[in-house]
Amino acid sequence: MRKKNLAAMLFTLILLFAFSQTGHAAAGSTSVYLDGRALTLPENGQVQNVNGNVMIPIRVVAEELGFDVNWEKMTGTVTIQQPGTILTLAVNKTTATVNGSEFMLTVAPMLAKDTTLVPLRFVGEQMGLAVSWDNSSKSVYLTSPSSGSGSGSIDSPESGNESEQPGTPIEPENGGELASVNGISFIDNRLMIDVDKNVTPNIFTMNGPDRLVVDLPQTVFAESLATGQTMDSNQSGMMEVIDSPDVSSVRFALFSSDPWTVRVVLDLNHQVNYSLVNENNGLIIVDLNAEAIAPGDGTDTDGGLTTVVIDAGHGGKDPGASSITKKKEKDFNLAVALKVQQLLLEQGPSINVVMTRESDTYPTLQDRVKIAENANADIFISIHANSGPATATGVETYYTRSESAGLAKVMHKHLVESSGLPDRKVRTQSLHVTRETTMPAVLLECGYLSNKNDEALLYTEEFQNNVAQGIVDGIKEYLGVN
Repeated sequence: MRKKNLAAMLFTLILLFAFSQTGHAAAGSTSVYLDGRALTLPENGQVQNVNGNVMIPIRVVAEELGFDVNWEKMTGTVTIQQPGTILTLAVNKTTATVNGSEFMLTVAPMLAKDTTLVPLRFVGEQMGLAVSWDNSSKSVYLTSPSSGSGSGSIDSPESGNESEQPGTPIEPENGGELASVNGISFIDNRLMIDVDKNVTPNIFTMNGPDRLVVDLPQTVFAESLATGQTMDSNQSGMMEVIDSPDVSSVRFALFSSDPWTVRVVLDLNHQVNYSLVNENNGLIIVDLNAEAIAPGDGTDTDGGLTTVVIDAGHGGKDPGASSITKKKEKDFNLAVALKVQQLLLEQGPSINVVMTRESDTYPTLQDRVKIAENANADIFISIHANSGPATATGVETYYTRSESAGLAKVMHKHLVESSGLPDRKVRTQSLHVTRETTMPAVLLECGYLSNKNDEALLYTEEFQNNVAQGIVDGIKEYLGVN
């Protein structure tokens, strides 16, 4: 019950962060669901709203959600850890560090009644909380980091039963959860929708004016989408499209709560043909190209030169993480990056390969972004190895901006297959190279240097060759090239 009450308090705060300007959290203002189950809100959450930023007691939140917390009273520093993420904040300081990278905060952590309060949105995003909000029923939905099956498989949602009361979420027949839309983008005349579960879309056209409508049943918006796209208080938003001969804008909204439906509308300049690609990993692609091409069918969709930036993480004075036998992460990153470069060069002149480093040098994070921007890159791939508790094992793929979600899904599928390591999922995190670049960008964590079994593989030629080939296969599938 403590975890349930914590989650209820947390999501009340998220609602206030998004839709309130001042004041404290009030119990009973929303309905809150934890992994599909309605919760009873606590009477007093000890929450403050500071200049539009919801501040919440981090120790309570972190402990109840299963994170490791360390409080240093002398320095006023709190460190929160989960596999793959180490977050450090300090009272009255507007900077925080995540895995060694520094971030600016809009409001500093503070002490109130001997409790450390931290900005909810920043902590939530960094620690992987998934949140969605339905304005029509004033309901908040939480998917906790531990709620997944952990098997790496994605189950297709079944048709839901009718709700017994208005505003109550429809329970799928198999006891599953609503799907969440993590990202919506329109690139190369293709609409790409990133959903965390397999969903069968209903697509139809309308005229007067011409529109293409994509309805996603049993689906809501994830918090990551709300923070990455422009959405209003009614859970709707729009993206202007400037480089398509067929589409002027993309609109999206939570169209219905009975049954739950997300609707995406393409405002067309004229009637179009389209093809649907519904990937098994939850990526939905509606292709408007004249000869619609599914990713991976061996054809270059734009018919021209494609620029791929390969970023070997760390380097030079920055060794990155150290393995349990004192090997350096930067060496693994570079070895794999150079193998990827060679494999891509063998593809012929259709792919222009740009490296952020080809030796033991140290380009700054800002330098890496500039290299990609100056190259007018189509995609950005950053290669890393992870570190954490000795028991942590597996691979992860990170992205920040919603338009990178499609690339992340494809790359992660190939990373899991080529590495043979456990699937630790695709995750969103505000990392400099994936946040500040303007093209689709991902960061690949190819295994744990702190795990003896992972480390034994990471520095072998066979593993590096396999992972490099997997990265190239992912790039080719995403770009649709031979």
